[in-house]
Amino acid sequence: MLKQIVGIVLINLRSIPQRLGLSLVIVIGIAGVVGVFTALFAMTQGIAAAFGAAGDPRNVMILRGGSQAELNSSIPLETLQIAERVAGVRRDDTGQPLAAGEIIVIAELPKKGQTLGANVTLRGVTPAAFPLRPNLRIVEGRPFTPGLQELIVGQGAATQFEGLAVGRTVRLRGADWTVVGRFESGDAFESEIWTDGATAQTAWGRGGFSSALVGLESADVLAAFEAALKADPRVNVEVKRQVDYFTEQTAQTSRGITILGTVVAFIMGLGAIFAALNTMYAAVSARTREIATLRAIGFSPLPVVVSVLAEAMLLALAGGLGGALLAWLFFNGLTVSTLGGGFTQLVFQFRVTGSLVFTGAIIALAIGFVGGLFPAVRAARLPVTTALRAA
Repeated sequence: MLKQIVGIVLINLRSIPQRLGLSLVIVIGIAGVVGVFTALFAMTQGIAAAFGAAGDPRNVMILRGGSQAELNSSIPLETLQIAERVAGVRRDDTGQPLAAGEIIVIAELPKKGQTLGANVTLRGVTPAAFPLRPNLRIVEGRPFTPGLQELIVGQGAATQFEGLAVGRTVRLRGADWTVVGRFESGDAFESEIWTDGATAQTAWGRGGFSSALVGLESADVLAAFEAALKADPRVNVEVKRQVDYFTEQTAQTSRGITILGTVVAFIMGLGAIFAALNTMYAAVSARTREIATLRAIGFSPLPVVVSVLAEAMLLALAGGLGGALLAWLFFNGLTVSTLGGGFTQLVFQFRVTGSLVFTGAIIALAIGFVGGLFPAVRAARLPVTTALRAA
């Protein structure tokens, strides 16, 4: 039986060049399905990577009670000062608590190649913001000078918005701001532009902060830190681990793309299944005499079924890998921006990962199996005498 299966499968595979046009229908159709699937889900991987890297497990964010995002949060300076004194707060080499007040405002700048403005996040920070984010580094220019209207811009923002090259001047809030540095951090902060917190408060007329970022001695003291803050009647706050906050911020965007990708892949997959069915039925019809001859000389129905399925699944796998390769060539590492949860532009890169390619290959094999199953069964059930007469 095994020899029969191997023999008839090899015969089928060698005959594929004779049916190249029909075979390409399956390959191209499934390449389209897997390519679209991979590209769409590479977006979710890129967004998740940008937000997932944005945080130290020991860092916690303090927001106003009931707030879900920095943009609609506001906390007074007193809250930051109280948080600094809670037991378990990490301190720097000079003994100062690692706690930073941060202000979030929306600025408007034109995207490259466009004239209309788009929202970009401007973050005003206090000095502790930098040691709390050790992965953030200035790669061009210098840090901003406190008290001056100077900006440092994230790598992502610099690639997407006009006028953010080091040395350029941009108009914000009716005043000129000078870009003095560009930074990389490998996370969502690369979508932002940063300035001195006090300068931002003055320019935007803010009296407090949007949030506070506090470094704890270890991730295990979060519960005690939160309990101590909420027990203080002077404050009304929400305390969230920094990594959890950014995971929540990306959840809605990622969920929408995931649903869209699944629906599109399902619809295109149905089309690819019908294409595979038609192609394999045509292939079986074209090989009626060959199949009948094999049955007449002693081949059983199972090798016939296996041979048709093997051909369909091999063609499907070729299409799946081809689609994944095209997605990788055209999209992997592509930098784009989309509207994030705070109605500002989130800059991220497509990430075509090994798990996406593997999933695409599984989808391709499943389509090939379903598309080849019924033609395979028909070929195995075809009466020998009828097939010989039809041939």
